[in-house]
Amino acid sequence: MFRRPLFCTLLALLPLLAEAHVAESQGFERLSELTDKGFLIGAEARLLGDGERLGAIEPERQLSPASVSKVYVAAAALERFGPQHRFTSRLVSTVEPDAEGVLAGDLVFDGGGDPALTSEDLWRLVQRLHQAGVRRVEGRLVISQWRYGPVECLTTDRCEARERVDNAYSALLSSAGVNFGSWCVSVAPAATAGQSARIDSCDSQAPIVEIDNHVETKPDDSGTELNAERVQRDGEDIMVLRGQISTNARPRQVYRASSDPAWQTAHTLRAMLEQAGITLGDGVAVAATEPPASARRLAAVDGEPLQELLLRTLNYSNNFMADVLTLSLVETPRASLAQGGAALEAFVAGIPDHGPVTLRSGSGLTPENRTSAAGVTALLDYMYHRPSLFPSFVAALQSPGNGVMRFHRRGSATFQHHVMLKTGTLNQPVAVRAVGGYFRTRSGQWGVFSALVNGTATTPWLGWRQVLDPLAADLEEMIDAH
Repeated sequence: MFRRPLFCTLLALLPLLAEAHVAESQGFERLSELTDKGFLIGAEARLLGDGERLGAIEPERQLSPASVSKVYVAAAALERFGPQHRFTSRLVSTVEPDAEGVLAGDLVFDGGGDPALTSEDLWRLVQRLHQAGVRRVEGRLVISQWRYGPVECLTTDRCEARERVDNAYSALLSSAGVNFGSWCVSVAPAATAGQSARIDSCDSQAPIVEIDNHVETKPDDSGTELNAERVQRDGEDIMVLRGQISTNARPRQVYRASSDPAWQTAHTLRAMLEQAGITLGDGVAVAATEPPASARRLAAVDGEPLQELLLRTLNYSNNFMADVLTLSLVETPRASLAQGGAALEAFVAGIPDHGPVTLRSGSGLTPENRTSAAGVTALLDYMYHRPSLFPSFVAALQSPGNGVMRFHRRGSATFQHHVMLKTGTLNQPVAVRAVGGYFRTRSGQWGVFSALVNGTATTPWLGWRQVLDPLAADLEEMIDAH
């Protein structure tokens, strides 16, 4: 039994404890209801002018941020390189072409770590090589990924993608990757029903990746259902496609991660050289060594400015781009993703009041990533006070009402048009739904917010509706009240 003085003391403390719990979730009353279902939540919202905290739920709790990790990459890359930085891809050789346009040696593609290098960029590179007078390469086409690649896979999805994959988001990493590390094929109906569909490379008139076609053309308005998997057979990538497509359907493009981005670049670039009338004498190879200092630049192409890259990285939550940018933060060759994570952590160490952070990747695919809601808002606060970087940083976020992600379009017009955010999703080993960003109040004040919701082994399925709907309602009240 309790002794009476102790019992009375506990009774007196109960209202204070209850008041402390209410105060801790104040401003996030609806979101906090997820705690009753066993979910772990960290949340914070505050104004940037006077720092007034408008709401909090255990803001210092360390949780997985999933793809909200990408805001750390964006901030670190902007501070390191600046908004107008461009990554350069080059074609170099240690020999000069002769008067007949013959290059009596290897042609080396020096991958510059451009996270958005596409077939269009490679075609411009080949055209510039042609304009430089090169018509034949007696040696090999060598893809040099000396900066980083092949990069050790740290997640189950990426490790499995070396053998087979049914998505594009698990793309492996290289400083010489193209098309976000994924193959693209176009599926079009045959002229008549009953025939196999027409499947071609998206990037070349001649096939680049081998195709195993099991897609049948069906009569008009029969519907289109495609299943695609990229597998490895005898060391070669093969796109296996099954399903059906209607005779009156438009062509569909299908993307699947390649088993090796550098080899993907080798095959793609070789096809483009051939289309431009530049022949190869000795095949293709991939190297991890830097081209010698004596190598002369024959052609080069600059990528888009960093601020443009960040727009795509965050808007589409592109894992390949985020982790390639993370690797580019490492100053030494042969960079690993662990070193990239360490570079991100070193950047965070300079952010006032951030607190602990663990970043094993910039994409957020690594489930070991940890930060806090207060840490995310500290980062957002830090970038807001960098006037030369903030416009490029905030432009990479999206407003729910105008963004590319349809699942964001929830809540009232206030939430949809007064908020700029980045979301993050993981389903394994536990469900993660994370979000962070800025808001503008009715009076025009700037605020920052973050909500990290993590499941456990015993919690039920967590959908975005369960998180965004209450969060939108909570933020709307804060916005309207200030």
